[in-house]
Amino acid sequence: MTHDEIIKALFDETLVGNAPAVLELTNRGIADGMTPGAILFDALIPALEEVGARFERGDFFVPEMLISGKAMSGALNVLRPLLAETGAETVGTFLMGTVKGDVHDIGKNLVNIMLEGAGFEVIDLGVQVPPEKFVAAIIEHKPDIVGMSAFLTTTMPMFKVNIHEITKAGLRDQVIIMVGGAPVTQEYADVVGADGFAADASTAVRIAKDLITKKRATVSA
Repeated sequence: MTHDEIIKALFDETLVGNAPAVLELTNRGIADGMTPGAILFDALIPALEEVGARFERGDFFVPEMLISGKAMSGALNVLRPLLAETGAETVGTFLMGTVKGDVHDIGKNLVNIMLEGAGFEVIDLGVQVPPEKFVAAIIEHKPDIVGMSAFLTTTMPMFKVNIHEITKAGLRDQVIIMVGGAPVTQEYADVVGADGFAADASTAVRIAKDLITKKRATVSA
């Protein structure tokens, strides 16, 4: 197979969630001299973006998203150490969690995969994360960014509660806070006092990088 054929096959097999084929093609590509970055950015991430687009259109449902994400995770296990070897610096540390009262994690997991692929170290607190757990994790891990996800309108108010507790603990100035989830808007993010909002995984990565760059520039100024 040519490199272009491997890229196309990786895209197609990730799209349908064929984990064994994705793993085999990833290993074949690496053995054939392809860079881990090319595999990630030319095949895997575009495939997951297409999965997200199909989900939004109603062509894909939660199970399809799950198996595609799982297929990509297997490839990432191969690529992660190789990306580190090539000197791909860690962009920053991203602490992620779905807020208390909410058990949805598809979007969060998709963002995590994209962030890892973009060079972030991701610490995932899981779902139903109470404010005190966010606070304790900030103290322990000292992340650059804290990401909070909510899928339900009824759990969105937890953003404000979490930010209040982080502020009360004296940690607000130490972290960038990003929020997201299906019902969340930029206007709502502004109201609760978040630093950033993204409607999809690829935008989340871009905004996270921009916010870190701005913060570091301010600190060094």
